[in-house]
Amino acid sequence: MVSEALQKRVNGEAEVNLQKQGEQHPRHSLNGRCGKSGSERKSVRSCPDDSCREDNTGVASYKDVPSSVDIDMQPDSLRKKTRKQREISFQDMGNNVDIFDDGDDDDDDDSDWEPLQKLREIVKWFCTNCTMANLDVAVHCDSCGEHKESAILKHGFFAPSFVQDSNFLKTELEMKRTDKAMVSQVSTSNSSTAIGFDERMLLHSEVEMKSHPHPERPDRLRAIAASLATAGIFPGKCYPIPAREITKEELEMVHSLENIQAVEVTSNVISCYFTPDTYANKHSAQAARLAAGLCADLASEIVSGRAKNGFALVRPPGHHAGVKQAMGFCLHNNAAVSALAAQAAGAKKVLIVDWDVHHGNGTQEIFEQNKSVLYISLHRHEFGRFYPGTGAADEVGTMGAEGYCVNVPWSRSGVGDNDYIFAFKQVVLPIASAFAPDLTIISAGFDAARGDPLGMCDVTPTGYAQMTHLLNTVSGGKLLVILEGGYNLRSISSSATAVIKVLLGESPECDLDDHLPSSAGMKTVLDVLAIQKNFWPVLESSFSKLQSMLEIFATERNFSYAGGKVKPCKQRRRAVVAPICWRWGRKRLLYHLLKGQIRVRSKGC
Repeated sequence: MVSEALQKRVNGEAEVNLQKQGEQHPRHSLNGRCGKSGSERKSVRSCPDDSCREDNTGVASYKDVPSSVDIDMQPDSLRKKTRKQREISFQDMGNNVDIFDDGDDDDDDDSDWEPLQKLREIVKWFCTNCTMANLDVAVHCDSCGEHKESAILKHGFFAPSFVQDSNFLKTELEMKRTDKAMVSQVSTSNSSTAIGFDERMLLHSEVEMKSHPHPERPDRLRAIAASLATAGIFPGKCYPIPAREITKEELEMVHSLENIQAVEVTSNVISCYFTPDTYANKHSAQAARLAAGLCADLASEIVSGRAKNGFALVRPPGHHAGVKQAMGFCLHNNAAVSALAAQAAGAKKVLIVDWDVHHGNGTQEIFEQNKSVLYISLHRHEFGRFYPGTGAADEVGTMGAEGYCVNVPWSRSGVGDNDYIFAFKQVVLPIASAFAPDLTIISAGFDAARGDPLGMCDVTPTGYAQMTHLLNTVSGGKLLVILEGGYNLRSISSSATAVIKVLLGESPECDLDDHLPSSAGMKTVLDVLAIQKNFWPVLESSFSKLQSMLEIFATERNFSYAGGKVKPCKQRRRAVVAPICWRWGRKRLLYHLLKGQIRVRSKGC
């Protein structure tokens, strides 16, 4: 009966002061267009499956506290109060009696005892690099090792991660002077790489602080910009293009009018949510228009020949935004807007390669019936269990455009450089060469990078540089890289810097040709080839070679490939080898039995 009454109190049907001296913690909610209040939003936590989001809108839970912290969860006083609570009637609660007062003045005064609040006080800081929570006594992040007072937002990934180096600033200033002296000899007007960036995109942020910081945060751009500045790349070796907001007419070529209006109306509210993880504030609509406008203008610059290539340092990201809805942190689809802007500038065919760890369901939806835009995505899929659940290998396009959607769906986490490079050489490059695009757009999410809290994969900056280098051979080097996801600041800034260095003409640090993919990666590539060879005959020879290679590969790793499925082989029983020392000890009889020098006869023989 008491439990029912307590539940009614939570629902607002009875108002009772449970504690005489307890503090009240009001929770404000801001209702948005989608009907989800801020307090109802599910916080995106670090889990291998992005579709698995826990509701963490309250204070820190007991499972958030490490096992090393010894906390008495049920002291004697609480047990006494619990027994008293069971004896309280609903009438007493209605009379606003103190249901926790046992009348014993000898007990310690713990009227303000709130276990959850005490646990909240334990968690003091969130890592700047990966946003994970850490105890106040910790100096380094328990998840990524970043220092509590990290300088990554000032110096990018060049800042030390494990130590707070007081001499680092002086060293970096000296390095910057050297870089500026070198850059001054090369005029930015002669640069062939354009950068799209505007500080107003930093104003797009989550207004209401939750129990955990949102991973898609302004610091993502700050860390990349700091890395480029420290390296003397931008400003310096790359030149900026002026920012402009995309027009409504340009957006209507990609999104429905209702979707565009839904984003625009957020300018009139303080905070709202399109989905539990996709927020907006009064600056978000302008930030989305600036991001799309910069991407469209970069595409036009490259197609017209005014720039050889470009990098769009923009947010909010876009590849989840579909025709009718914003989702997955994305408001407007920047890659789709860029592709159509490129075609308006003279490009007949556009290739979009999406290496974000999540499938670009919005981009695929927009172009799945368009034969002039080829969409290739490499992403974690895990048979539909990884967010957003789309992007299976058999999703190839519709309405006469079959084969113009190519999905490489990884079946597990931890996918690294070798698997990505192998897929590029076996699937991406052959299809891209046969398609012969006039412009290549990379939806460059860096959440498959090593250390990313959401992607949980293992691609390195060298791997991203290698993939960029391979795509440089397509479409005559006309390449536009658009930032999508990536939530570890050190990983995203080092990877973006490595990619831009390739755009500037530098070669990747090393070649990954000698490394074989994983068995799961090879199986995924083979499955994709088996489907796509029906639309791209150039893949037929690769499929046959790879099938033979997989049989050898599977034999070496104790797997068999039969009926299109990888199966573990039955292991042979190993022969038992008797140690030589048994020959002269008490086990000499067993030794000779194992060696076959003694035969055991049955009584019937």
